[in-house]
Amino acid sequence: MIQQEFFSQLHEDVSLKDIQEYIRKVIDLRGFGKQSAQTSMLLLLEETGELAKAIRKSSPGMSVDVNKLHNYDTAESEVADIFIVLLSICNILNISLFDALIDKEKTNCERNWTINKS
Repeated sequence: MIQQEFFSQLHEDVSLKDIQEYIRKVIDLRGFGKQSAQTSMLLLLEETGELAKAIRKSSPGMSVDVNKLHNYDTAESEVADIFIVLLSICNILNISLFDALIDKEKTNCERNWTINKS
C-alpha cells in the first residue's frame, strides 16, 4: 500500500528530481536499496538488450525467435525499465540526473557539432 501512495504522487508536472526521489523510495521498498553500482550496471545492460529485442520484434524484416516472442516486452516498457535502473544507479552514486544533464548540456552547447556525411 505504501508503494501506491508513492505512485499516486507521480503526474505529468513532477520534476526529474521528484521522479529520481520516487525511484529511490520504491527501490528501497522493493528490497533493492543495497544493490551495488556494478550489479545495477549489469542490470542496465540487460534492460538495454531487452529494448533492442523489443525494437527488433516490431521491425519488419528482422528475424526473432518466435518461440520467445512472449518474452519480448514493448519498447515503451523497456525504455521505462532503463530509466528506472539509470535513476537507481544515479541514486547509488549520489548523482542528481538533472544536475548532471544540465552540466553536460552546458559543455555540449560549447561544442561545434558536425555530421560526417561519408
